[in-house]
Amino acid sequence: MSGPLVLLDSAGLYFRSFYALPESMTSPDGVPVNAVRGFAGMVAQIITERRPARLVACLDADWRPAFRVAAIPSYKAQRVADPANNIEEVPDTLTPQVPIIIELLDAMGLCMAQAIGYEADDVIGTLADRETDAPVEIITGDRDLFQCVRDEPTPTRVIYVGRGWSKAEVIGPLELAQRYGLPPRGDAYADMAVLRGDPSDGLPGIAGIGEKTAAKLISKFGSLSALVAAAADPSSDVPLRVRTAFVADAKYLAAAPNVVAVATDAPLDIRGEQKMPTEIADLERVRELQERWDLGAAVDRLIAAITGSR
Repeated sequence: MSGPLVLLDSAGLYFRSFYALPESMTSPDGVPVNAVRGFAGMVAQIITERRPARLVACLDADWRPAFRVAAIPSYKAQRVADPANNIEEVPDTLTPQVPIIIELLDAMGLCMAQAIGYEADDVIGTLADRETDAPVEIITGDRDLFQCVRDEPTPTRVIYVGRGWSKAEVIGPLELAQRYGLPPRGDAYADMAVLRGDPSDGLPGIAGIGEKTAAKLISKFGSLSALVAAAADPSSDVPLRVRTAFVADAKYLAAAPNVVAVATDAPLDIRGEQKMPTEIADLERVRELQERWDLGAAVDRLIAAITGSR
């Protein structure tokens, strides 16, 4: 079977499903299952339309890794619900659905991967970086993963679902360059993101530098490291306000690249075979989950997508 390696940003997809579908979708005993249904239906659609040869559902083992917090303590700090245990603020009705999603993936026979001390983005970055045979497609609504796109040694593209699957966009190096005015390289996006910052992740960025200015600077100087070196050279044409901002935010500028960059060497814990199955691993358990949680047609569609039945 030919086809791409498809990497699912699982948490991002089930969060999107949770907010896209009503909580009135419940199990017989009243437990909301909107995220489970939405996620199962989306995975079925992905398998049907993208026709992967291999697929991995990538999971967060640590949503706020210690190495990133040590570098920049504000990293995702605004999302912490329980500081003592580093627990993320997640809707109460979503939390119980995550184990159901994982059990359903397991019963279906779909591969899952995580890395202790790392985020799902790092799992995706590592799997994409390792691939030397097949094209890679990353399914996500998170623009941070634009930094993974490349043409060689195998093409890696982001299927960006930030506006829903029906409006999915395929982002590669060329599209990245056209969209942001950047050099056609994934790491150029990460360089821009360091300068711009991201308030939703607790990353302040460099004072006075927004996305457009950041893109222009990276495009002009080629990379963040080249820009920083030029800013330290009095004879270069880096604007004075940028030099001044770099001095004022020197601590952030030194730490941020290692926080923004997705890891490509995460210690992966892979459960199951990446190769797309052609039959359901445990159909009886799938049917039990379907009945227990009233998952309905979404599970039927996922079974049909995997087995190729109609």
